[in-house]
Amino acid sequence: MKILAFAGSARRDSLNKKLVKVAAAGARDAGADVTFIDLADFDIPLYNGDLEDAEGLPDDVVRLKALMAAHDGFLISSPEYNGAFTPLLKNTLDWSSRKQDRAEPSVFAGKAAAIMATSPGALGGIRGLAMLRTLLGNLGLVVLPGQKAVPRGSGAFDERGEVTDGRTRAGVEAIGSALYETLVKLRC
Repeated sequence: MKILAFAGSARRDSLNKKLVKVAAAGARDAGADVTFIDLADFDIPLYNGDLEDAEGLPDDVVRLKALMAAHDGFLISSPEYNGAFTPLLKNTLDWSSRKQDRAEPSVFAGKAAAIMATSPGALGGIRGLAMLRTLLGNLGLVVLPGQKAVPRGSGAFDERGEVTDGRTRAGVEAIGSALYETLVKLRC
């Protein structure tokens, strides 16, 4: 099973990039082939239907969609901005849902996702996960019921990007392994 892991943050030292990499390690340990991508490496404009009509899908959207199509599931971590997931993540998902023609299959249909968040605050980004879960479901993804929000994320990682608390680390890794196990069951 191939899993694509990414965070809804473009920051170089993003807490959510660190978090999704920990979940990716859990998926790898379970047997998954995991690819981590950084959304900052994709030059994707703000979604605009007129731009799409005039120019089609931007090259980096086509590149991202090819990556998504080549994977069976997604590990997604998102910061919380004012109680919601990030505009970067929303824009990425909006563009990725666009089809070049009606015959093109959705890059999301029949796939599963696991979601997580961390933030410096006491709630760890959990409010944004409810909305993200809804959006991903609307796109046709099976979203695992288990999710993880890590509070006080600024102090949760060491200099290597590892979660310092063993119980928290195990919970994040379990999200990755649960996604792998779900994908195996969906393919049976």
